[in-house]
Amino acid sequence: VQLQASGGGLVQAGGSLRLSCAASGRAFSSYVMAWFRKAPGKEREFVAAIGGSGTYRDYEDSVKGRFTISRDNAKNTVYLQMDSLKPEDTAVYYCAGSTWTARTEYNYQYWGQGTEVTVSS
Repeated sequence: VQLQASGGGLVQAGGSLRLSCAASGRAFSSYVMAWFRKAPGKEREFVAAIGGSGTYRDYEDSVKGRFTISRDNAKNTVYLQMDSLKPEDTAVYYCAGSTWTARTEYNYQYWGQGTEVTVSS
């Protein structure tokens, strides 16, 4: 599975962005998909995950109520809608795929190249 993330950019605090991650390969709907992020000087951290059918969703506490993860299995794409953005959301965002549900990055076998999000105050 190859993943291609897009949609990052520069936005003011309080604004919104939607990230997309397009997957190539078979059986996309069988994978748990997630978003991680790496801020400057920090380790990469879990942001959100979604199960294959879209029913299961998990969010890191700091993004609950502001970010929404979704997927379109017909388009082999997972999304991250980010609203009410804060400067502390500034990071490179990575999409990832796994065969099981997890928050830890070493459980994810497939990774996109990252898309940069900058939130100005």
